Amino acid sequence: MPSPTLTVGFDLDMTLIDSRPGIKVAYEVLAAETGVYIDTDLVVSRLGPPLQDEMRNWFPADAIDEACDRYRAIYPDTAITPSTALPGAREAVEAVQALGGRAMVVTAKYEPNAKLHLAHLGIEADVLIGGLWAEGKAEALLEHGARIYVGDHTGDVRGARAANALSVAVTTGPCDEAELRTAGADVILPDLTEFPAWLRTFAAA
Repeated sequence: MPSPTLTVGFDLDMTLIDSRPGIKVAYEVLAAETGVYIDTDLVVSRLGPPLQDEMRNWFPADAIDEACDRYRAIYPDTAITPSTALPGAREAVEAVQALGGRAMVVTAKYEPNAKLHLAHLGIEADVLIGGLWAEGKAEALLEHGARIYVGDHTGDVRGARAANALSVAVTTGPCDEAELRTAGADVILPDLTEFPAWLRTFAAA
């Protein structure tokens, strides 16, 4: 049953963390191992959708699952350390908890690797759920009674709307303000540094 406690969901890549440096390295290692050309700069310019979707651009259909498995195995040793917290990320999560709420991370990323990112960067979410994208994120948001979902991609906006949650979008990812607004974002912030003040106002209303 949904909890009466204020629950706020956050996307991970390009919402809480800048994983572009680490992801670029992981893809470079994968390309070197497989001999398959991958434009890693292009890859990191469009983070958000599931890994399989990106792999389809570089590998034949019958090799995608194997490429994804290998990428996920490469990831812990290559992608965690280079990735950084985006401005205001820890403070945004802590702002939810300071109000007695629960902060959850709902991401398309492979959950064990997402967990490594949060631990490495000291972002202490109460719940982490991986492997969900766009409208699929609504499954977790509804299960935990999330009233707000924060993300950087139009897919995150769709997930929030599918869960009847308020969509708070930040422009730190691949989608600009116009795209996010067209997708139906309720609130648009330049980054998470403005989120704590916004949340306090929201909670007091």
